[in-house]
Amino acid sequence: MKSVSVITNYNIPEKAELAAEVVKKFQQCGVRVCVPFYACNILRLPSLTCLPNNKLYDNAELIAVVGGDGTILETARRSADKGAPILGINKGRVGYMAELEPDELDLIRRVVDGEYRIENRSMLDVEVYAGERMLYVSRALNDAVVCNGTASRMIDVQLLVDGGNVGTYRADGMIVSTPTGSTAYSLSAGGPLIDPRLKGTCVTPICAHSFAARSMVFPEEAVIELRNVSARLPYITLTVDGRVNIHIGKNNAVKITHSEKYASLVRVKENNYFTDLYSKLKNV
Repeated sequence: MKSVSVITNYNIPEKAELAAEVVKKFQQCGVRVCVPFYACNILRLPSLTCLPNNKLYDNAELIAVVGGDGTILETARRSADKGAPILGINKGRVGYMAELEPDELDLIRRVVDGEYRIENRSMLDVEVYAGERMLYVSRALNDAVVCNGTASRMIDVQLLVDGGNVGTYRADGMIVSTPTGSTAYSLSAGGPLIDPRLKGTCVTPICAHSFAARSMVFPEEAVIELRNVSARLPYITLTVDGRVNIHIGKNNAVKITHSEKYASLVRVKENNYFTDLYSKLKNV
């Protein structure tokens, strides 16, 4: 391994401090370390390569992310087209997707020596349509959620799968998640835990006004569509991985399909996925 990009929010002192330790570990292994321009003045370490944000993804053999799951999600969306694997180092509250804890940085040597495996996680392509016209496109590692935005008010959403009508839901919202995202908002809304090795998509209503509304899991080739049929609302809101908010007008639709791109996560430990998951859930 010759080059790694280290990504975090360097404006947060405790994250910048841990990122500096990560940088030093890679440099001790003879690896070229790249960071964003603004981070160079914060870290003040020798031999750093300072690059624009977009170049951090273009030139890296590996991306080391210091932070919580939100930072890893954002990095996964940005890096999916480039194919660089992600090593997550937990500096968040839970860190479901992170591989290393702050006291495990010595394992970076194993990563540099190639003693790791890649875990490919499914992603979703998320598109917004007004009729046949595409208005917006994004990619999700966790989930796409439609809801009423900031107001606590029910919405009406029609669910279609492969063009066929499944039903209309009156609910606080609808969550469409990957197996990775099954541990996030979907889990809190009563959805199932799905092994990330499985290929499928989970649809979970949020506080639906019906005893019959339950989570459903569809195969990866399914085309899922959420159509805004709310009569009294000018629009509902789409959120992608908790970061992107888009207004969905009346009769407009969100089309969600399995992406050809994957998030590639670096694994150096031999821990069982569900053992780790339940261990971290105890701390929530």
